[in-house]
Amino acid sequence: MAIRIGMLLFPRLTQLDLTGPYEVLSKLPETEIFLAWKSLDPVVADSGLALLPTTTLAQAPQADVLFVPGGGGQIPLMDDPEVLAFLRRQAEGARYVTAVCTGSLLLGAAGLLQGYQATTHWAFHDLLTRCGAEPVRRRVVIDRDRITGGGVTAGIDFALWLAAELAGPEVAQTIQLALEYDPAPPWAGSPERAAPEIVARVRARFASLRQAREQHFAAT
Repeated sequence: MAIRIGMLLFPRLTQLDLTGPYEVLSKLPETEIFLAWKSLDPVVADSGLALLPTTTLAQAPQADVLFVPGGGGQIPLMDDPEVLAFLRRQAEGARYVTAVCTGSLLLGAAGLLQGYQATTHWAFHDLLTRCGAEPVRRRVVIDRDRITGGGVTAGIDFALWLAAELAGPEVAQTIQLALEYDPAPPWAGSPERAAPEIVARVRARFASLRQAREQHFAAT
């Protein structure tokens, strides 16, 4: 029987949060993936890339794996009854409940990370405590049936770990090699290794998004 993976779409998501995991997970044998949003109209990511839903939230089948990406468009969804109800409904029957980047905060807003270890983008990592989660500073965190990934590119690492959980390490390693995923970045990709001035510049870039997320938690 095929494994069904349900991925949430929404306007102003960060496309690599979605397409990185999608590329990995689409290579799994006997796997179906659906992309769900409120309508079947194209969804425009924060980069301008248009993505097509394959089903609506109301008509989506039960997923074995529920997946939530992040991005600035995640913020208003933390108060969206339809989206939160969809996540809770799917989580009840899912084998794994998962997210990458600030998608973890959306899972938290739905009450789905209470008492779980989790991670998210480093710039918003401390906000996980507002969801009742225990923040863990790792690229991928697996706690029972919850799997979360750090920011953006961590979605590829996340998907490989998930692939190993679903189909075994050999299948995951085969996918990794086929994609030639062997990162060797020329500079630091974490705040612990980046120069202080670079960290400050990125924090400033995310300042308005952080303020909006803090306001949500302050109001709840």
